[in-house]
Amino acid sequence: MIEIPSDLHKDLVPLAFLLGSWAGAGVHDFPGSEKCNFGQEVTFSHDGRDFLEYRSHTWVLDKDGNKVRPLETESGFWRVDADRKVEITMVRDDGVVEIWYGELAKQKPQIDLVTDAVARTAASGPYNGGKRLYGYVHSDLMWVGEKQTPEVELRPYMSAHLKKVVTPEDVERWAKALPDDMPDDGIAFFK
Repeated sequence: MIEIPSDLHKDLVPLAFLLGSWAGAGVHDFPGSEKCNFGQEVTFSHDGRDFLEYRSHTWVLDKDGNKVRPLETESGFWRVDADRKVEITMVRDDGVVEIWYGELAKQKPQIDLVTDAVARTAASGPYNGGKRLYGYVHSDLMWVGEKQTPEVELRPYMSAHLKKVVTPEDVERWAKALPDDMPDDGIAFFK
């Protein structure tokens, strides 16, 4: 269920499907890096201004799904204009700063992005840019990232399937929104 908070800036309504905390797992595979499964936690939040704040933490998982060590951390700000054009400023823990541009698809919650500018510190590894695709599919958030370096052509390197994290406050809000005339047995509700 997509909820649109009453204090969400009007320009951000097309991005409302991203709001909240998400958690899940994915695959990381890029030449020169360790191939691994990873866990991820992502949060999209807002404070009433015309951007979403984005934070992502990933970590390597062992074969049993346990956390081994951090993989990547990103944070940034997402905006969308009246023409459904999306812009993102992002900073990553490896010393990369990126500007992403893209577009929100028509008739579906999907965003295609490509880097427009990349700045790197001396400590960061080689990186020329990338592409990303985010989609809201059957109430889940899925994404795939592509990456390019001077040595490696643009290719997929990470993808994940994330589920919405439900908080006790969410449950309380949903419970208060239930109609007063719900059937006692709950079964009649589904007939």
